[in-house]
Amino acid sequence: MSGLHRAPIALPAALGLGVLLGLVAGVPLSAQARPQVPAEDRYDSYQGVLPSCADPAVFERIQSRFHAREAEFWKSGLEIVGLAEVREIGFRTSGLDLIPRRYCVAEAEMNNRSMREVSYTIDEDLGVIGWGFDVEWCVAGLDRNDTYAPDCKIARP
Repeated sequence: MSGLHRAPIALPAALGLGVLLGLVAGVPLSAQARPQVPAEDRYDSYQGVLPSCADPAVFERIQSRFHAREAEFWKSGLEIVGLAEVREIGFRTSGLDLIPRRYCVAEAEMNNRSMREVSYTIDEDLGVIGWGFDVEWCVAGLDRNDTYAPDCKIARP
């Protein structure tokens, strides 16, 4: 190999730069993402039918689970005695191809007469053994483990 010198090949570098810039054959990388199939069109499909934010069954789940957590873990004696000013703030905002979710907020009246905002999602087919709806919730100022920090914002769309 005396005196032989190989020139670097420019094609892979250019191709790598094109991928880094999100362009392959002139098509943006975002257009090359997987196709979004609506959850209703899958083999094991979702229906996209969820209870409303003000459904009494949703309120009962929030109240009973809040009571269980506060009584058994925090021993605070706090309970939610009512929910008011209920409003939906999002429906399927994560995309049509993901599990259908309804995002809600309400004012929770506590047994100590204080009012706290509660943010919650109603999720399709995430109940017991994947049957029925489930509710994930966060009461502002009482997210002691910062599960939905900061101040329950992660529980929102």
